[in-house]
Amino acid sequence: MQRLLRTADWDVDGVRDDLRGYVLENLGDTASGVFVVDETGFIKKGLRSAGVQRQFTGTSGKIDNCQLGVFLAYASAKGRALIDRELYLPTSWTEDRERCARADVPDGVEFATKPQLGTAMPARTRPGS
Repeated sequence: MQRLLRTADWDVDGVRDDLRGYVLENLGDTASGVFVVDETGFIKKGLRSAGVQRQFTGTSGKIDNCQLGVFLAYASAKGRALIDRELYLPTSWTEDRERCARADVPDGVEFATKPQLGTAMPARTRPGS
């Protein structure tokens, strides 16, 4: 599955948008629906995965070599689902374009704080965003 997700030619953001639309259409509830933003860490041993560095992660409860992801979920009385994601890239990454290129990070990606990433995701759920 990891090989398929990494090497297949597909529109990652398009799939995200389709999933988000499906979830909001089927689980959407104006009385009980809320967006939930949270981060999680992925412990890593190497240094080549995008965003990896020694940083605090709640996954281990300490500073560890890891990646950090910011996630958006939608929850209502009808159910819950993850609908968006962003990889947090520390400035040690965004200021090193060569390193970013080696990890397939697109040229236009700039530093954003975790709160900025978390704020951008719900904004994408609005029509015309």
